[in-house]
Amino acid sequence: MSSMAPLTKEQQQSRLAHHRARRRKNIVALVLSMVAMAFGVFWLLWILWDALRLGIDGLTWSVFTEMTPPPMGSEGGLANAIVGSLMMVFLATLIATPIGILVGIYLCEYGRRGVFAATVRFMNDILLSAPSIVIGLFIYALLVRPFQGFSGWAGVAALGLIVVPVVVRTTENMLQLVPDALREAAYALGAPKWKVVLMVSLRAARAGVLTGVLLALARISGETAPLLFTALSNQFWSLEMSGPLASLPVTIFKFAMSPFANWQKLAWAGVFIMLVAVLVLNMLARALVRNKE
Repeated sequence: MSSMAPLTKEQQQSRLAHHRARRRKNIVALVLSMVAMAFGVFWLLWILWDALRLGIDGLTWSVFTEMTPPPMGSEGGLANAIVGSLMMVFLATLIATPIGILVGIYLCEYGRRGVFAATVRFMNDILLSAPSIVIGLFIYALLVRPFQGFSGWAGVAALGLIVVPVVVRTTENMLQLVPDALREAAYALGAPKWKVVLMVSLRAARAGVLTGVLLALARISGETAPLLFTALSNQFWSLEMSGPLASLPVTIFKFAMSPFANWQKLAWAGVFIMLVAVLVLNMLARALVRNKE
């Protein structure tokens, strides 16, 4: 039997020097990573502290029951803004989610390596990375300017365009994680394609798909720029989707930029409400992913 020749003294010193150099690089990379993480966490904790400290101070029952007040008013709330946001976010999610799921199913189950599917993926990636203000300007040119008026439906369209690419990407990725053996077993039993997709692939990936929907919902809940160009705002109570509609992000932006103390107090209360809502949605998404794993 042949045995490995022992290393010479020069080879041992070379390996030792290489090992020490790798350790130094690893320590430097680890320190830089920890510094970057500490930098990000510091600002995050600062933002959370300010939101909690100032938000809880302005949080009263009237915030949920009264409409936005006039400048220098002593009383008022965010009821119309909260309801307007809930309406637009709910309708945008309701309309855009089936579209995103169907596109994701096509890309994974039917198109896969086709030219058309590759084009759709490319366009979806562009839409996914597009700034929200660009989407708002697009809907403004498409729906607001031709009809000579801001509306809640234009806000729904803008928010829906933000939801679709997120749901498409999540649905496709989750379906790709489903083993092909499950599909083949269903085909062997004589199941048609649509039933395999619906009863096997989509059912196996439902937790991940729902997680993508919740993440998209959390994203559009705080969007301000698209609504400034589409739904604008409304200081009064209104459930009319064909006219300007109040929303919580736009109201926070308007009140926070004002010099009036009562508006600024309501703005911080709105920030706290939105922070809690987004936190709950992210916790639900993580819980679904954990159950899936």
